[in-house]
Amino acid sequence: MSTDIFRCIDHVGYAVTDLDAAIRFHTEVLGWRLLHRETNHEQGVEEAMLGTGDQLPENAQVQLLAPLSPTSTIGKWIANNGGRGGIQQVCYRVDDIEAASAALRQRGVRLLYDAPKIGTGGSRIQFIHPKDAGGVLIEVVEPAAGH
Repeated sequence: MSTDIFRCIDHVGYAVTDLDAAIRFHTEVLGWRLLHRETNHEQGVEEAMLGTGDQLPENAQVQLLAPLSPTSTIGKWIANNGGRGGIQQVCYRVDDIEAASAALRQRGVRLLYDAPKIGTGGSRIQFIHPKDAGGVLIEVVEPAAGH
């Protein structure tokens, strides 16, 4: 895939079974900072974004995703992963999610949603089907203004 669509890696997403414990590990042991925490009922997760700095794009980020129920997408992912968490997805940042989605579809890539959904902090998100990306779930994000 050409970099004409993507600006950079936005974050790596980790599925976790205990969000508070994962936040403590990443902040107290690894030295990351909690940037944002929210519950996304549509996606079925409680999530936290952690970073190494204050400004993007210099700020490396990880997203911690805990299921709201065992039947949520993340809950099922954890169950299929032996009840353990782990790296669940990599996310690429774009300037225009509509243009990126159109370009990806034109290049023969299947997307999981007909139209972008709302993600962390009001961002707009889409996902590339893992079968079209070598088994990796790739998220595409257009950050909300000011993020």
